[in-house]
Amino acid sequence: METNTVVGLIVVIVIGLGLAGLSVPLLMGKCAGLVAGYSTMSPKERESWDGPALARFTGKILLTVAVLTLTLMPVILVYDALCVHCNIGQRHYFVTHVCR
Repeated sequence: METNTVVGLIVVIVIGLGLAGLSVPLLMGKCAGLVAGYSTMSPKERESWDGPALARFTGKILLTVAVLTLTLMPVILVYDALCVHCNIGQRHYFVTHVCR
């Protein structure tokens, strides 16, 4: 594997783990102030929202994004690393013949 691919994998893993780590307090119903717009509401507006439920929902979405980032992006990076020296016709050959 080339250096660019290894660096890309490290960056993707750091970002994915960061997103997963950020989702933990949100899943516990804390840190609702991290949700965009919630911290800028007036106290009267905040009373009409359930802050912990909003934080848990946002945490679930963030954890889903983290899992997809950690599973799909390395696959894409490794695939591109295998085909980096191919042109379009050779990439088609790789997908149809080598990957079977």
